Amino acid sequence: MKRRRSIVTSGPRARSPYAGEPRLGLRAPRNRAGGVPGTPGAPETTAGTPAPGRAAGSGPSGYARVPGGAPSPVTGSNGMPVAGPVPGIAGAAVDLSVDLAPKRPGGLVLQNPVLVASGTFGYGIEYGEVVDVQRLGAICCKGTTLKPRAGNPPPRVTETPGGMLNSIGLQNPGVDAVIERYAPLWAGWQVPVLVNVAGESIDDYVGVAQRLDGVPGVAGIELNISCPNVGKGGLQFAVDRDAAAAVTAAVRRATDLPLLVKLSPNVTDIRPIARAIEDAGADAITAINTLSGIAIDRGTGRPLLGNVYGGLSGPAIRPVGLRIVYEVAQVVSIPVVAIGGISTLDDALDYLAAGAIAVQVGTAIFADPEVPLRLVDELRAYCAARGLSSHLPLVGTALPARPGRPSAKGVEYRP
Repeated sequence: MKRRRSIVTSGPRARSPYAGEPRLGLRAPRNRAGGVPGTPGAPETTAGTPAPGRAAGSGPSGYARVPGGAPSPVTGSNGMPVAGPVPGIAGAAVDLSVDLAPKRPGGLVLQNPVLVASGTFGYGIEYGEVVDVQRLGAICCKGTTLKPRAGNPPPRVTETPGGMLNSIGLQNPGVDAVIERYAPLWAGWQVPVLVNVAGESIDDYVGVAQRLDGVPGVAGIELNISCPNVGKGGLQFAVDRDAAAAVTAAVRRATDLPLLVKLSPNVTDIRPIARAIEDAGADAITAINTLSGIAIDRGTGRPLLGNVYGGLSGPAIRPVGLRIVYEVAQVVSIPVVAIGGISTLDDALDYLAAGAIAVQVGTAIFADPEVPLRLVDELRAYCAARGLSSHLPLVGTALPARPGRPSAKGVEYRP
């Protein structure tokens, strides 16, 4: 297989509008002390020095925070001040670019670290008249399988407190149709598109990856391994270390495309699975996929969703996502991309502190499609207010000097 060239998506950045009333579920960005970042009284932290126990430049976690900026607020997504420029650093001078495949020749360089999650943004064209999709860091398209899938029986979606349950069932036209219908459009875009790949066997995954390899417009693959492995009685690839490593290694051999692997939160200890995926050749890890749940139809007393089980997403899963990103970032050296309940700058900052180098916005898009672009603008303003030329010094500041024990060790029940 031939070496692929670098996928770079730099270009002019327009400022997104901050108009309209606050949307349901979106809150004002707050700093750790409860204040608005960049305003008087915001606490300061250690300036520009490596975090304890980590050398500068040692990886995404080898940084510490820098002082808060001068009180020159910029209006944020809900009319609240977010941050403002400080002398020497203008918003336009902040470089938010990030490489999600630094160990792969050519890499996968995005213009900013805000992606849209698979299943929430279609194939990108559906939102073209609503937002400027070219300003996104990347698009993860709908889950794609080797053959067309009709999806699960309805009802497929229901709202829950703090989120939603979905049971779409990977409805899609199949990889050949995706290549024919959408790849030619993606090839003319500035924003890279990552194809989310799913399957029921290793051969399925490999078949999709082989078809995508070398297709203009396909910038990379995000492997959805939260699928039943028919060869192991339906056990999900994502919950078994050996199965997760095997499918990752097989896809790695099948393609030169940058490869991201998406973790399931439905496991006891995520760390050995993450390590196995890295060892098998993944370029980056995305975390997390949805949590398994059900809803009850109180009129019938039976499960509401046609498939009984659905995936829980939205703000309710953010603490779980933070915990898994925090644990994974301690044991792998490849980039971690965070997903789970992100709708505000504060949510994104929490994930960066926990070790993520980029974030994906998902369920929040259904309430307000402009959320991802607002996060780009607000993150740039936040960095400028603190004299940062990049968001990378914010990454990993919450991580310990050495890997700690996993949450599975019963820390909730200390005697």
